[in-house]
Amino acid sequence: MSLSTITALSPLDGRYAPKLAALRPIMSEHGYMHRRVQVEVAWFIALSDAGFAEFKPLTTGARAYLLGLIKNFSEADSAAIKEIEKTTNHDVKAVEYWIKSKFEARPELEKAAEFVHFACTSEDINNTSHALQLRSGRDQVVLPGLDRIVLKLREMSHAFADVPMLSRTHGQTASPTTVGKEMANVVMRLQTACEKIAAVKIMGKMNGAVGNYNAHLSAWPDFDWEAFSKKVIETPEPLGLGLTFQPYSIQIEPHDYMAELFDAVARANTILIDLSRDIWGYVSLGYFKQRLKAGEIGSSTMPHKVNPIDFENAEGNLGLANALLKHLSEKLPISRWQRDLTDSTVLRNMGVALGYASLAYTSLLTGLNKLEINEEALAADLDASWEVLAEPIQTVMRRFGVQGAYEKLKEVTRGKTVTAEALHGLIQSLEIPQAEKDRLLAMTPGSYVGKAAELARRV
Repeated sequence: MSLSTITALSPLDGRYAPKLAALRPIMSEHGYMHRRVQVEVAWFIALSDAGFAEFKPLTTGARAYLLGLIKNFSEADSAAIKEIEKTTNHDVKAVEYWIKSKFEARPELEKAAEFVHFACTSEDINNTSHALQLRSGRDQVVLPGLDRIVLKLREMSHAFADVPMLSRTHGQTASPTTVGKEMANVVMRLQTACEKIAAVKIMGKMNGAVGNYNAHLSAWPDFDWEAFSKKVIETPEPLGLGLTFQPYSIQIEPHDYMAELFDAVARANTILIDLSRDIWGYVSLGYFKQRLKAGEIGSSTMPHKVNPIDFENAEGNLGLANALLKHLSEKLPISRWQRDLTDSTVLRNMGVALGYASLAYTSLLTGLNKLEINEEALAADLDASWEVLAEPIQTVMRRFGVQGAYEKLKEVTRGKTVTAEALHGLIQSLEIPQAEKDRLLAMTPGSYVGKAAELARRV
């Protein structure tokens, strides 16, 4: 059976493949190989500038050629590395051999070929490559996906700032809010979550087999290899990696920053699961309608249905993403002694975790863009819920020292169908200033929204 979007085992590379085009070049094995080549080349060029008599600084032409290997790296190059790996049975060594093969007929580079992968353990290349992948995945896909949702929700916050909506706490009618204010709540939560994601320092180490620069110092005992490694890691691209230096490690970088990043993304996803479920419920209540798409079918047997499938897909894929992110977060910082290999295969699933998250962001945004407010349904719900005014009435009663205010309202409202007339009769009987009676009599469930509109417009 040939591999295609129909035969792909993962729906990310099958059914949903077109929606993940932005992530695939970054988090795929091709993306991983590309970053490995980048790290090897950056290390090689830096070694030429270290002042070693045995490795003179590279010429401008040689540097340009090497940087071109990174800039022009193609799928054909990845395939060539995979072909070498069939012999080496070692993926990093295959990258080393591929780079050396590109030195043929270039005497300057051929002479210095043994400085490719010099003093490095495979994990020096792998951890920095993963870091570069994660930084790009975060900055180019995850955060932009979340930002688009924030922008849409902020737009909704402002557009619906004054549209009153009945709240439900414990599933029961409660003090009214506005549609915009409820969207504003999510905006603020998501903005905080995005700040946490963006603030994670993406780290890398290049310190040898067990983190002590053993091989490095065996070659040049008096050279400051730690400072050199730090410079390569922290120098901006393309001559460096532009990461944060990790000074202490075993063979592998500890992956604590990865756990922090995955936890931060999972927190954002949890907020969006909450939003997806709430919007699903509002659609069910009729607060929102969904724009129809020509030719689309909601149910195979019930032609009237317009299902909230975008929010359901978002919720399901966010759950899958968080399941993987949680495992990555819990597993990756753990390694037996100076290293075991359990992290290697797990790390190859980073793109799967981010892929499900990215897919969910697309579904959620699609759903949000289909929504149309149904002010009639919102108003009808409010008009049928006059009991929510028991709160302001008893609060004003307390202000003026009316004894047993809460208990009196409880007697009139709890478990009963409350009408405007019943509440107005109670208000008229109260021993409070007439101006306060008039203010309470003018109040409706739709006007009792506090600062909701102001808060929504402010976000």
